[in-house]
Amino acid sequence: MKWQGRRGSSNIEDRRRSGGGARKAGGIGGIAGLLILLAGLYFGFDTSGFVDLGGTEQQVSGGEITEADERMAQFVSVTLADTEEVWAEIFETQVGARYAPPTLVLFKGATQSPCGGATGASGPFYCPGDEKAYLDTEFFVTLENRLGAGGDFAAAYVVAHEVAHHVQNELGILGQANRIRAQVSERESNAISVRIELQADCFSGIWARLAQEKFNSLERGDIAEAMNAAAQIGDDTLQRNAGRTVRPHTFTHGTSEQRQRWFRTGYETMQLAACNTFETNNL
Repeated sequence: MKWQGRRGSSNIEDRRRSGGGARKAGGIGGIAGLLILLAGLYFGFDTSGFVDLGGTEQQVSGGEITEADERMAQFVSVTLADTEEVWAEIFETQVGARYAPPTLVLFKGATQSPCGGATGASGPFYCPGDEKAYLDTEFFVTLENRLGAGGDFAAAYVVAHEVAHHVQNELGILGQANRIRAQVSERESNAISVRIELQADCFSGIWARLAQEKFNSLERGDIAEAMNAAAQIGDDTLQRNAGRTVRPHTFTHGTSEQRQRWFRTGYETMQLAACNTFETNNL
């Protein structure tokens, strides 16, 4: 992915340094529910279905900021800026509305959100309570070394997936789905969660295609990196790699094949309507 020297986003809240309050960072030199450790941590972990959204937000991050941390922060900032431009255009042409982009919180170690606590181990997530995505860039090391999903576009897919949850929130989809999840059985709630996640994968595919058309930012092998990431974080693959029996009724994100297929659907169609995972029997 060609990203160096390009515009970064101003919608970054940097909580990586200890002391003081959270601060806004203007592009960090220039980082889409719900990803994952094999032990059961999930990509873009959406906690909104079972946590108190009324809590207070406080900073508890800290630790040394390495050169690698700064490089990934710059990468995330540029990727976020790309999502802002692409989704603003999609909302204008396909929704007829103005897109309000999310803020992305960078933290190191741990932090708090209205959706609960976050650590580097828990993976990235989107919190509808404050309309912010949360990310410890150290997670990209986990993504590559422990999940076998390396490459900068695999990392971009992580950011795009969390932003896609914000898009769902902007469209009213996420709130409605989570309200239903709170009223049904665990099995039914899991099934709805799968549809939420697969739609976010589809939206991520739309972003990838339009980012290429708008910025010519993709390089050979980038889409393969995203598809590999989607495969490595499928519920069936995660359960097998953790040495567990595959139990479809416990899936919350979808199988590897489903995640790849819905990403490809978005990439090929570039249409929000094609990503309606809630009205299909063919997930």
